[in-house]
Amino acid sequence: MQPYEERLTAPRSWWVIAAALGVALALVMLPLGTLPMLGGLAGGGALAAVAVSSYGSVRIRVIPGALVAGDAKIPLEALGEVEVLHGEEARAWRTYKADTRAFMLLRGYIPSAVRIEVTDPEDPTPYLYLSTRRPERLAAALSGAKRAL
Repeated sequence: MQPYEERLTAPRSWWVIAAALGVALALVMLPLGTLPMLGGLAGGGALAAVAVSSYGSVRIRVIPGALVAGDAKIPLEALGEVEVLHGEEARAWRTYKADTRAFMLLRGYIPSAVRIEVTDPEDPTPYLYLSTRRPERLAAALSGAKRAL
């Protein structure tokens, strides 16, 4: 089985924005004095950094017998065909082609994805849509893991 693990980290520009939010809060607190300004810088920057880190900490993993995507753990037996999506096709499945019953692990800053059919008749979820930076590698890892079953 080909191991696969990916963390959908936030882009570097988001960290710059988090630092800018800390500076903005420091400027808001500036009229209250130096200590509140430094507290605003530290507190605002830390809160923004925690938010960016939390949003970018979601993982996709293929483990023996299952696919783990965020908080979801799906047995490989319940998964069907894997479709690699790039560019316009990935955007289409995120927007007007999307099914409201689908499990979607979206990260708007990642332009590629995979769409995985759910074949379990008892599961109302028609497919999984997973944003990924390496869709071909994820598809290969899933097919290898399913062959190993």
